[in-house]
Amino acid sequence: MQLKRLQHYFAEYRKYLQRADARERLYIWESQRCFQEKWDMDAEDWPAMYDNALQNSHTRRLWKREAYEPKQMMLELARLQPDFAHHMFSGLFNEEKNLESRASRFVYYCDMLLQEYREQHPRSIENSHYHDDDYHMVFLYLAFRYPDRYTLYDAPAFTRLLELLGSPDIPRTNDVERFAKVSTTLYKLLRKEEGLLDLHRRRLQEGLHFMGESLLVVYDFYQFCTDPRSGAQP
Repeated sequence: MQLKRLQHYFAEYRKYLQRADARERLYIWESQRCFQEKWDMDAEDWPAMYDNALQNSHTRRLWKREAYEPKQMMLELARLQPDFAHHMFSGLFNEEKNLESRASRFVYYCDMLLQEYREQHPRSIENSHYHDDDYHMVFLYLAFRYPDRYTLYDAPAFTRLLELLGSPDIPRTNDVERFAKVSTTLYKLLRKEEGLLDLHRRRLQEGLHFMGESLLVVYDFYQFCTDPRSGAQP
């Protein structure tokens, strides 16, 4: 990443945080707060706990859009095999293991459960669990479970950010390890920008949003940088 380009986008993001439209993605912090309050790996009714942990009063677009329903499909899989679903998430959240292996194994387990689901529901048109190709939901779980370690993953936007920042090495496939490292680096740099995170936190509302240390601001930053409507790009 080229420092001069990075400083340009930090300056533009600082301006953005003082605008009215800087609240457009704050609903993500609401869902993070809800997840932190409701997630319980020891819950007796595991599918119900999962359902309650993924909620939002503003929008469901993180887990429900046209032809995209990963939450609903995971609920179906969890109801089919609640103990196995518990095992899947336990593995994903095991920070002693390599991130790439955890993510790929989680997807592999989803594939297994989807196959069993289709065998038990032969008339169902469902042919995807929506947790595979883009890793969006995998990182949503990670970011909500460990706010100070992970952020949301948008592969096209992340690739575009690296291009904008002049990175000489642009990944052509999902590189979750690199994404996690770059996200952590960006968060540390954002913290060093005097007053920048204070401007961000002023957007948050106590009792509605997650108020602790959270790398979701990195997601907000790179979405802003890569949005052609933002006016940030030179």
